[in-house]
Amino acid sequence: MAANPAPGGAGFAQHAVPLRVLLIEDDDGDAFLVQELLAEADADVVMERARSLADARRLIPGAACVLLDLGLPDARGLQALRWMLQHYPEAATVVLTGLTDEHLGEQAVRAGAQDYLVKGDVSGATLQRVIRYAMERRHWDETQRQLHTARINARENARLEHGLLPQPVLRDPRLRVSARCWAGGKQRLLGGDFYDVVEAADGWVHALIGDVCGHGPGEAALGVCLRVAWRALVLAGHPAEEVLATVQQVLEHEQQEEAMFATVCMLSVAPDRSSGMLRLAGHPAPLLVTPDGVTELTAPVSPPVGLNAARRWPGHEVSLGDNWSLLMYTDGLIEGRISQGPYRLDTDGLIDLVRDALGPLPYDPRQASEEQLLRRLMEQVRKLSSGELNDDIAILALGYS
Repeated sequence: MAANPAPGGAGFAQHAVPLRVLLIEDDDGDAFLVQELLAEADADVVMERARSLADARRLIPGAACVLLDLGLPDARGLQALRWMLQHYPEAATVVLTGLTDEHLGEQAVRAGAQDYLVKGDVSGATLQRVIRYAMERRHWDETQRQLHTARINARENARLEHGLLPQPVLRDPRLRVSARCWAGGKQRLLGGDFYDVVEAADGWVHALIGDVCGHGPGEAALGVCLRVAWRALVLAGHPAEEVLATVQQVLEHEQQEEAMFATVCMLSVAPDRSSGMLRLAGHPAPLLVTPDGVTELTAPVSPPVGLNAARRWPGHEVSLGDNWSLLMYTDGLIEGRISQGPYRLDTDGLIDLVRDALGPLPYDPRQASEEQLLRRLMEQVRKLSSGELNDDIAILALGYS
C-alpha cells in the first residue's frame, strides 16, 4: 500500500496532549488494522471511530485529523469527501481507498483532501507521518486562505480610505487644509467618520465633517456614499440649504440597516472669507481660532441626517474675521474618558488643549501650522485616554489669512 510522500518524515514534534484522530470506516477489519498500525508506530494519538457520516457528525468537531473511507453505507466514492468539505472545511482529511481504487485517492486530493492512503499497503510509521502531514498541510492551506482574504480586505480598505480621505478642491491660495482620521477600537482600519472641503464656482468654500452612527466597514461605506454625494451636489452648484436634504435621501437609499443616521457639520465660508453660514445636524460645533483666542461657534442644532422629518437644516450666519483657523471634529474626539475615569474631555477640555498647543496670546494663525496642531491634539487625546480610542475620530482644520 502506497502513500504520498510527506515532507519532514516521522520527525514531527510531539504534542503536549495526544492528537485526536477520527476514523470513519464501516469495515471492522480495516478499522482494526488502522488501530494496530497506530499502536505499532507508538503514535501519540487517541483514535475514535464512526461507522458512517451520520455517526461522525458529533465526533468531527475537535478532531485533529479525519481518516475517511470512500466506501461508506451512506456515501460512495467522493460523496463523503464533498460532504466533509461542505460541512467541515476546517478538518484535515485523509481519504482511505482500496487497492483497485487508487485513482480515487488522486481525485480526492485534487478535490480538496490533504492526502490519501491505499488500504493494505501502508506501515504504522507511514500512517503516522501522513496524519502529521495532513495537519500541517491543512494549516498551510488555512494560512494561505487568510492571507488571500487579508489582501482582498486591504484592497477594499484602500478603496474606502480613498473615499473617506479626499483631496480638497480649492482654488484660493490663502486657504489651508489639514485633516486627521482615526478608526476607534482594536484591529479596525476604517470608521464611519468622513470630511470634505470644496470651493464652488461662485467662490463659496464649503467644508463638511460627519459621523455615521455605528462602527465598521458598513458604516465606512455609507460615509463614502454620503461624502461623494455631498461633493457632487456642491460642485453642481446646488443651493447649500438643499444639499443636506438630498444627502439624507442618499442615506435612506444606501443604508444597510434601518434607522441608520449621520451627524453632520457643514460650514460655508463666504467669498469675502470673513463670514459664513453654519449648519449643524446633531453634530458638535466647530472651534474658531483667531488672534484673540479660541471660541466655539454657535448655531441652532437640527436633527441628524436620517432623523429629520422636516428635511430642513437652516443655516446660521457666523463671523470669522480676517485671520482665522477653524477646527471641525467628530464627537469621538471629546467623548473619550480621561485616564479610564468617569470624566470625559468634552468641548471645554478640547478648547484647553488647543490653547495649550497654541501658546500665549495673541495667536497668529498665519504662523501656526494646522498640521502640527492636529498632530499634537491627537497625541494629547490618546495620552489622556491611556492610548485607547474606542470611537472613530475625524478632525478637519481650515485656515485663512
